[in-house]
Amino acid sequence: MEQLIAIIEKGQPFFNAIARNKYLKAIRDGFISVIPIIIFSSIFCLVASVPNIWGFYWPDDINNALWKCYNYSMGILAIACAATTAKHFADAQNRDLPKNNQINFISCMCAAIIGFLLLSSDTIATDAASGFNTTYLGSKGLLTAFIAAFVTGIIYKFFIKRNITVKMPEQVPPNISQTFKDIIPFSVCITVFWVFDIVFRAAFGFCFAQGVIQVFQPLFTAADGYIGLAVIYGAMSLFWFVGVHGPSIVEPAIAAALVANMTDNLAAFQAGQHASAVLTQGAQYFVVCMGGTGATLVLVFMFCFLAKSQEMRAVGKAAIVPVCFAVNEPLLFAAPIVLNPVFFVPFVFAPIANIWILKIFIDFLGMNGFMYTLPWTVPGPIGTIMGLGFQPLAFVMLALILVVDFVLYYPFFRAYDAQKCAEEAEISQEELAAKNAEKAAKLNDAFQGKADAKSVAAGAAAEAVKSDVAPAATEATATSDLNGKRVLVLCQGGGTSGLLANALAKAAKERGIDLETAAEAYGNHVDMLPDFDLVILAPQAASYLADLQKDCERVGNKCVACRGKQYIELSQNGDKSLAFVSEQLSK
Repeated sequence: MEQLIAIIEKGQPFFNAIARNKYLKAIRDGFISVIPIIIFSSIFCLVASVPNIWGFYWPDDINNALWKCYNYSMGILAIACAATTAKHFADAQNRDLPKNNQINFISCMCAAIIGFLLLSSDTIATDAASGFNTTYLGSKGLLTAFIAAFVTGIIYKFFIKRNITVKMPEQVPPNISQTFKDIIPFSVCITVFWVFDIVFRAAFGFCFAQGVIQVFQPLFTAADGYIGLAVIYGAMSLFWFVGVHGPSIVEPAIAAALVANMTDNLAAFQAGQHASAVLTQGAQYFVVCMGGTGATLVLVFMFCFLAKSQEMRAVGKAAIVPVCFAVNEPLLFAAPIVLNPVFFVPFVFAPIANIWILKIFIDFLGMNGFMYTLPWTVPGPIGTIMGLGFQPLAFVMLALILVVDFVLYYPFFRAYDAQKCAEEAEISQEELAAKNAEKAAKLNDAFQGKADAKSVAAGAAAEAVKSDVAPAATEATATSDLNGKRVLVLCQGGGTSGLLANALAKAAKERGIDLETAAEAYGNHVDMLPDFDLVILAPQAASYLADLQKDCERVGNKCVACRGKQYIELSQNGDKSLAFVSEQLSK
């Protein structure tokens, strides 16, 4: 097993290169930006549809009002995604351009929206039924939205890089000059989309968005099969296990299918048909990742109530509450689970088993798939029942999944428990009790509702709470120059970054240091950089260091990436974290 893990680890540079690909990153960041739209619209969908299960129907005016809000949010999802993806892609393109000759991302966003509309909707009518053809403006148009964003960014970079623009005299104000600078790339973009739309419709008789769906439909169908689901979620867990951020690699390929399938399920259900799609956002949040990455909900209860090892019980008690809300970093880091050969098999295969059980219930027992999206922090069992619309079969499926996860994890849990008990037998009870008490206290302090279930740090297999703390006096002497400084911490989802940001803020306040800190997700940082002196990358985002260095060079600030164990140590020791920041700023 250790040899297998070693082989996988050797592939980390390749996987990190994929995660850093600017096209995949733009899709991921653009899609993440529109997640609030999906969740918000689903609230109205739930209120409108769920009461129907018990025979209650809203009056027509209330029902129409509820669906209006849903349609004018979820119904234009692709338009919003075209804009957000174009913005993030423009940011990536700007890294290759001089800082005094950058793409105007606002202009790029506008061009992407118009281009997407040209590719996905019919001509606006002038009669009483005027308006866009909205078929592909929602989730069905996501693939076209991504394409429109990429084409726009490529065209803009071509003209801006070569300075093919309308140049104005130096006396003209910058805001006016920027307007004329954007005229040529903007006009070329729209013309390209317009001509392509005319040619495509003349050749095939339908819009480009429809053609994209037809081309990718076989892939969506394959991804919704047993093998496809196993590959998708097995790979996601595998990447996480070795410290590579799985969604950065996997989710861009399935983002469109996740949302489109959920929309199709809802439409089928409303039409009285079987909602048969399995690959949905809800399935990923609440079935595949029940209790966080690796479906660790049952495991934390084993640690808490079944473990004979005092250390494992201490970890379980500290982690049980956050894991119930899909925040499983305390368990992943402290057990450890990540990069621990003992837990390799259940960590990778429990999510696969869960999604297969869901598919069996949908395919053979007639249960409808997920139709409603809830926040990922909703406890897995609750999210499963609500996302499936309170179907009776959902309760049966949930019970079966919990039993299967227990069976998968239990033998490996027992093996690890025996290993830990043997280690504990070699030290005194007093020393063991003190060690476990310290470990639980540090876990509670470090992970108090701030971690993100989608952020697994590279190197997290190192003991999460073991730290070689230098004398506070030595480290504190190096922090006198931190007054007035500002530090930004970045991770994949904006959760884990909060650990270090909060630790720095707390330590600075206790020592009377005027230090400003903030935590954010990588990808949302570009516009924030000028406001900070130092940017710190959490371990799971360390592969982006080269790109971040380019971003920081443009604004004249500094950046650094942390290792897994190092990051946890800094999050747990105020003097150490302040000294680290001071050291980086002094370089």
